[in-house]
Amino acid sequence: MARVNAQTAQEILMADFQTLVADAEKLLAHTATLAGDQADELRDQINESLQQARETLKLTEESLRERGNAAMTATEDYVQSNPWQSVGIAAGVGFLLGLLATRR
Repeated sequence: MARVNAQTAQEILMADFQTLVADAEKLLAHTATLAGDQADELRDQINESLQQARETLKLTEESLRERGNAAMTATEDYVQSNPWQSVGIAAGVGFLLGLLATRR
């Protein structure tokens, strides 16, 4: 379940960032009608920023996927090698959450 939630959160974040980049590209296309040196300079700056954003997005996505997979693998290995400790930890956390929920 945590794996699905983490992947969903990553996908939502990446989709939002890609939408932001797409919107910025549309803005850049709309500024093409502007004339003058300042408009050309502005378009160049926006284009450069978009290039950097795409590169950052790719690096961040790869990093998040690697770290997420490493965390899932480590958790699965721990649970498989220590099943009773994992059950005890889960029961303790559930008990504490139950106490907190009943106090409200």
